[in-house]
Amino acid sequence: MTDAAPPAQTRRSNATLAAFSTVCLPLAAFGVALPVTLPEFYASHVGIPIALVGYVFMAVRAVDIVADPLIGAAMDRTRTRFGRYRPWMAGSVPILMLAALMVFVMVKPGDGPLYLFGWLLVLYLGFSVATLSQLGWASVLAPEYNQRSRVYAWWQAFNIIGVIAILILPAAVVQLGIGDYVAGVHIMGWAIMAALPLTVSLALAAVPEPVNPGDAPHGGWRVYVDLVRRPTVARLLAADLLLGIAPGITGALLFFFFDQIKGFDRTSASLFMLLYFVGGLVGAPIWARLATRLGKHRALMTASLIFASLYVVATLLPGGSFALTGTAMFIAGLPYAAGLFLLRAMMADAGDEVRLQTGVDRTALMFSILSATTKMGHVFALIPYAVLGWIGFEAVPPPGGNSPASLTALNAMFVIVPALLIASAALVLRRYPLTPERHDEVRRALEARAS
Repeated sequence: MTDAAPPAQTRRSNATLAAFSTVCLPLAAFGVALPVTLPEFYASHVGIPIALVGYVFMAVRAVDIVADPLIGAAMDRTRTRFGRYRPWMAGSVPILMLAALMVFVMVKPGDGPLYLFGWLLVLYLGFSVATLSQLGWASVLAPEYNQRSRVYAWWQAFNIIGVIAILILPAAVVQLGIGDYVAGVHIMGWAIMAALPLTVSLALAAVPEPVNPGDAPHGGWRVYVDLVRRPTVARLLAADLLLGIAPGITGALLFFFFDQIKGFDRTSASLFMLLYFVGGLVGAPIWARLATRLGKHRALMTASLIFASLYVVATLLPGGSFALTGTAMFIAGLPYAAGLFLLRAMMADAGDEVRLQTGVDRTALMFSILSATTKMGHVFALIPYAVLGWIGFEAVPPPGGNSPASLTALNAMFVIVPALLIASAALVLRRYPLTPERHDEVRRALEARAS
């Protein structure tokens, strides 16, 4: 189109990005607890049958998926002197603190599925408000292609730090003799409640929120359909769905797999998951740098194929050796972060393209669509809970253990299905149209319009 130089890069300081990303610490704790800790906790310790736990989580996710576009559209219409996203971030704090108290701390054995459904719904809605406002806020901090990768790499690094911290807590409580696993889950809830107001206050005080120019958003559900049908957005959503189902299955079945297939206890399984996420933290800068060299979609394709291969190797290793399994899980985790932050940076790029073509900033709505596919992935990821319930698998094994058929199903769902899904994401992105060169053209056109 033109040989003009790409738009100048605006670089946010590391201190600004760190302050912004601290909010990820409590939000990431929710993010790992919801698909990993809580389903197993409510099945094993609260006493709700495992299949019913899966149904409750899927039902809440279904409601939450419908709510996400409404929240995103409301954010796009928000105009205050404090910004578009910052008021929503502040408003999410009391909702999440109350939900954390009821879901993690106040629950007791015998509380039924209605208790879980009600408070889980409050938690998910508050979580949606917080995550969508943060993702939208991140998109305006750095509008340039490569700097946007940097912003979301910081975001993902703090997400993984939050995951690691919250995974350490239950195991540390047990190992230090403070309490049992149930006490660890309670302390997890208290830690989230303490971190939420501190981190959000820091971000609100230290981080600016630039505002994209554009007409006021308008239109109804036809706008939503139009966005989903755009080639750039459609490929991102398909890749996100595949990459959301895969780790969701892994997280939901992890404790059962390492306990009943590999013969490790809960503490060892928690440490394996911890090493996996440490690998993701170590690997995040690698994929951010590769995205600068190759472009985000090519870096993500590469990471997905490597991820699928390493995951299969790590999960098929024989049990019995903690050191071998731990090392394999760390290596398998190296590509883990790539999809999480690159897809969000790519959606922010797609938001620029939509703003150029329509004159309207629909960033929050677009992130709500991405969030919806992520949550759909988590819904599908809980289907194995229902399958295991149908074939007689029990969270607390009966004398003599679960049947060979149920253990075979568990093994297949944990190893084969996630690997195939991750590899499929690379195929979806083969003809991704929003290359670095195309985004530079979009940025130049937006700057020309603004001037």
